[in-house]
Amino acid sequence: MCQQHEETDFSPPVVNISLDVPADQRWAPLKNLFDINFLREAASEVIETVPKWVHNAIKPVVRALEKYIPQPYAGEIQGLASIYGSDISDIVLLNFAYEVSAFCTSIVTQDINGNIYHGRNMDYPFDVLRNLTLDIHFIKNGKVAYRGTTFAGYVGLWTGQSGNKFTVTANERNKGHWWENVISAVLLKRSPVSWLVRRTLEEALDFQDAVIGLAKVPIIADVYYIVGGVRPGEGVVITRDRSRSADIWPLDSLHGNWYRVETNYDHWLPPPERDHRRDVAMKALNATGQDHISLNTLFQVLSVTPVRNRSKPEYDLLSRITVYTTVMSAAIPENYTTFIRDVRVHHN
Repeated sequence: MCQQHEETDFSPPVVNISLDVPADQRWAPLKNLFDINFLREAASEVIETVPKWVHNAIKPVVRALEKYIPQPYAGEIQGLASIYGSDISDIVLLNFAYEVSAFCTSIVTQDINGNIYHGRNMDYPFDVLRNLTLDIHFIKNGKVAYRGTTFAGYVGLWTGQSGNKFTVTANERNKGHWWENVISAVLLKRSPVSWLVRRTLEEALDFQDAVIGLAKVPIIADVYYIVGGVRPGEGVVITRDRSRSADIWPLDSLHGNWYRVETNYDHWLPPPERDHRRDVAMKALNATGQDHISLNTLFQVLSVTPVRNRSKPEYDLLSRITVYTTVMSAAIPENYTTFIRDVRVHHN
């Protein structure tokens, strides 16, 4: 019998990670979800993209893990190495490898009633990540402290929400390879961009507090932080250099700027001719209109090609593909929604 297939979208597994247990035990639930051999193979596929000299350069950091990598991340990485049965340097490399590969679209919008909606596509060159995508509930004192979407084995967050406070996404700022600086940056105790997202979700009191931290804390790579709040006007794109913010670009609904679209280029510069995501997203938002924007219509905007990158030849952004789409609104935290895109389903 001939086997056929179709591509469809799936919700990822939801995993509860307790912040009340020791850091090296937090990710133990992964053992119930995944075959360990699959996790190892997937990690190897990602790690192979890291230059060999970086493998050697990372060794002193791993040997002095507690000195250079802050808690709770050092403990969580140690725990993941135990789960994987891997050398701890591989888990450190896995976490750093994700920091350089994310190609994304983030949109923050405000409807005519002042409600804030925030969505993102996460594009990566690794197809295997569809099978590693997780929605995480970080639990503290029996309650969800914050939540996010990430990949098994990765302690950082590029997408997250602190309920009734703010939402945040991070996009790679396309400044070329930064391996030359990554080791020295770690030695200077600067934070990976995704660790700062997670720290902000855990510690920031509100939208304003989140924006201040995301704009100021030194990080190891240039990035865009996109933040949505719970009140009218609470939406911003922060363009980051390693040491400080280069630009703050807020919503300005009074002057018709009810959305901000960020891909991987400074908003004041034209994107490269080969990358039409920004223009297509803006066109789709304008067609939707401020009076019709919602989590559902924002998801539809993020589903338009090439905003949703399906790696067709005419939209080949270094073969990056949209792994998942998340839409969220901090004021209605229970409506946080992630879909893994284009999962291949086989039929006999």
